[in-house]
Amino acid sequence: MAGSALAAGMAGAVAVLMLGLTAAGAAAAESQRMAGVADAAALAAADSASGAIPGDPCARAAEVAGAQRAAVASCAVDGLVATVAVAGTFAGLPVRAAARAGPPPLPG
Repeated sequence: MAGSALAAGMAGAVAVLMLGLTAAGAAAAESQRMAGVADAAALAAADSASGAIPGDPCARAAEVAGAQRAAVASCAVDGLVATVAVAGTFAGLPVRAAARAGPPPLPG
């Protein structure tokens, strides 16, 4: 009888541990997805700022972010450099990421 209770307790503990690890893995994956959304939105804004594509840079960033289930939290354009922060939610918790895109800095 004691062995059965011990086995049931161990199985329950392993199930709880696996559930926690699955949630942590999913949160890490969502964080990386949001970083990718921020990168894509910043690149779209920088392309628009450079004239490679028509439109307002921040509007382009919002369009790209919206297509990937995120919203632009902030957007700043300085010359050809765009800095974009995006926000979304995962399991009811806020997730944010930011990215910068533009030409490389001049050497020196």
